[in-house]
Amino acid sequence: MSALAYVLTNKNIPVSGSDQRASHITERLAAVGAHIFNQQVPENLQAFSSSDQSPNQHSLPQVICSTAIGQGNSEFQAAQSLGCNIFHRSDVLSALVKEYDSIAVGGTHGKTTTSSLIGYIFLVAGLDPTIIVGGEVDAWDGNARLGQGTYLVAEADESDGTLVKLRPQLGVVTNIELDHPDHYQSLDQVVDIFQTFARHCETLVACVDCPTIAKGVLSHQIGYGLNNIDQADYWATDIEYGPLSTRAVIWERGDRLGEINLALLGSHNLCNALGAIAVARHCGVPFAPIAEALASFQGAKRRFEIRGQRQGITFIDDYAHHPSEIEATLQSARLRAGQGQRVVAIFQPHRYSRTLAFLDEFAKAFKNADVTIITDIYGAGEKNVDNLTGEALQRAIAKQQNNVFYHPDLQSLPLWLVPQLQTGDLVLFLGAGNLNQTIPTLLAQWPTDDSSPLAPQPLTQCAAPD
Repeated sequence: MSALAYVLTNKNIPVSGSDQRASHITERLAAVGAHIFNQQVPENLQAFSSSDQSPNQHSLPQVICSTAIGQGNSEFQAAQSLGCNIFHRSDVLSALVKEYDSIAVGGTHGKTTTSSLIGYIFLVAGLDPTIIVGGEVDAWDGNARLGQGTYLVAEADESDGTLVKLRPQLGVVTNIELDHPDHYQSLDQVVDIFQTFARHCETLVACVDCPTIAKGVLSHQIGYGLNNIDQADYWATDIEYGPLSTRAVIWERGDRLGEINLALLGSHNLCNALGAIAVARHCGVPFAPIAEALASFQGAKRRFEIRGQRQGITFIDDYAHHPSEIEATLQSARLRAGQGQRVVAIFQPHRYSRTLAFLDEFAKAFKNADVTIITDIYGAGEKNVDNLTGEALQRAIAKQQNNVFYHPDLQSLPLWLVPQLQTGDLVLFLGAGNLNQTIPTLLAQWPTDDSSPLAPQPLTQCAAPD
């Protein structure tokens, strides 16, 4: 939503919006001219419709909302009462897609990194793209930029099925797995959505390493992958996974394009880079600016983002909240960790429905962690109809490996964690909720002179509060 608001505001379209609290995102929108309300109340709609920002003081605002906003929201109810036209955010993105030579990137995992990589390659290549992605990127200081070029690079979200509204010139599908059990009951339903999306793309690029895609469920024109290269148009050889970067030789339909030094870790990110390369090459971008961009791209925020270091302990924030994402992120962490260094994974499960649906898969996803700490579940507005807690996940993981602990309370987590850590630890904060908000408090436990933390003590189980 904020990315769309940023682009529309920069197109000189009067935009107002509300959030429950101010943030750097709302401050960025206000800086470019959006009118921001820091609370959600019905009066906001009337205030904006009669403000000087409205082209017609007597006209009603066009209301845009996400799937998360519905009948229980007071502004939504006010919009209905006033007779406002109400659009889903996907309707606005669909309209923007029609204005450009558009590239829409979908997939269960990797779509933020892949779309950000494509946008950054186009930026380095001088194509001045418009970019709308689901994560913040330092290269354009946020989750969106308005360019003057002909290309739009957009992340296409499958969580509510609305990506079927998009009709881009070029579509990308990174993989297809079952997720969002609040919306999908089976993998077949997810496949149906992506098949519809694929039919709406003039050209489709797909990762043939994905077992579902490899079965031929999509009619793609361009394939990429690391393993299933018989079906791939773009692949990599001579791969070297290092602690700070990934080196590989890239091939295009049997021709050697050249070598890349990717400033991202892990096979999943190399595969994401292959998808970005395939798109860029299809759009006529020479290999030199592609390689230059891949070497300097530092990733999106909350995608293996290093938040700080204290006494040789590295703290990393990652959005991973699906078992496959956690497994891939911990593989990257293991690559970065040196000999004898521990990988400490702190995970906040996201949504009761997802935790319950994938409990067995989550239990196997932490094998690359030396220590695993589970907090309570971030409900994201869901009702806890099964009385599920993070302790159920902690017990499931503990059946697979040692050193698995349950600490439900985020407020006390930093102080509890400090004496447990050791010099050299790689500490990952995993999840799509608010776990990462504990990182500043944790970093503040060490003086700025980076003096030694408390002597490590054995990890102890934290009981749930009364």
